[in-house]
Amino acid sequence: MAPAPVQIADDGAVRTVTVNRPDKLNALNRATLEALDAAFAGAATDPGVRVVVLTGAGPKAFVAGADIAEMNGLSPVQGRDFSLLGQQLMRRIERMPKPVLARINGFALGGGLELAMACHLRIAADTANVGQPEINLGLIPGFGGSQRLLRLCGRAAALELCLLGSPINAARALQLGIVNEVVGVEALDARVAALASQLATAAPLALRGILDAIHVGGECALGEGLEYESTQFGLMFATEDMREGTAAFLARRPPVFQNR
Repeated sequence: MAPAPVQIADDGAVRTVTVNRPDKLNALNRATLEALDAAFAGAATDPGVRVVVLTGAGPKAFVAGADIAEMNGLSPVQGRDFSLLGQQLMRRIERMPKPVLARINGFALGGGLELAMACHLRIAADTANVGQPEINLGLIPGFGGSQRLLRLCGRAAALELCLLGSPINAARALQLGIVNEVVGVEALDARVAALASQLATAAPLALRGILDAIHVGGECALGEGLEYESTQFGLMFATEDMREGTAAFLARRPPVFQNR
C-alpha cells in the first residue's frame, strides 16, 4: 500500500501538515490536493489546534509543483477542474481562522509556491528556491499564483516570475516580499517551532480577527476595510481574553488566554 500523501502530527496546540511524496518531490496530484483540503478543514474546526505548520517531506522540496504526469493527460475541462480544486485548497488555507506557517525546506515551484503563498507566514531555508515555471510547460499558474504574486510583491515582480519562469533563491524571494524570513537550513526547524509556539500562546480570537481584517481589507476599498476593522476591534471587547490581556498588562504578568 502506498503511504498517505499527507501526514498530520500534533505537538500541543501546533499541528504539522506534511506533504508526503518525497519520491515525487512532493508534487501535487489530485489525491494530494484532496488530502490537504481535508487536513485543513479538520484543523480549522479542531479546538485543540491553534497553529498549523505546513511543510514537505524530505530534504529537497517543500512542494516542487503540480504533478506533471497527471496533468499531461487532462482535457481542457479537466484542466479547469484541476485548477479549481487547487484554488479551493489555497482559499481554504488563506481563510483559515488560525495562523498557518509555511516551512519552506527546499524547492517551492509552481503549485508549491502557490501553496506557500496561501499561508499567512513563510519561513524559508537559505537553500530554498521558489518560482512559477509554468511558462516552460506551455501553461500559466493555475492555483492562484498570478494573483497572489501580484498582491504580495507587485506587478513587476509577478510579471518577472511568471513570464521568465526562472526560479529565484531565498534571498531574492525575501527581497521581493514573497517570504517573511530566511534562515540557515540547520536553524529552520528551531525558528519555525519558536514562531509556532509564540502564536500558539497568543489570543486565538484576536488572531482570528487580525486574519479576517487583513484578508477582507485586501479585497475591498479602504473605507470598507476600516469599517470592518472597527467592527472586529469592538467585538474583542466582548471576549474574556481581552479582559485577561489588558488585566495582565496592568498587573505586569504574562496573560493566559482561554479562547473565549
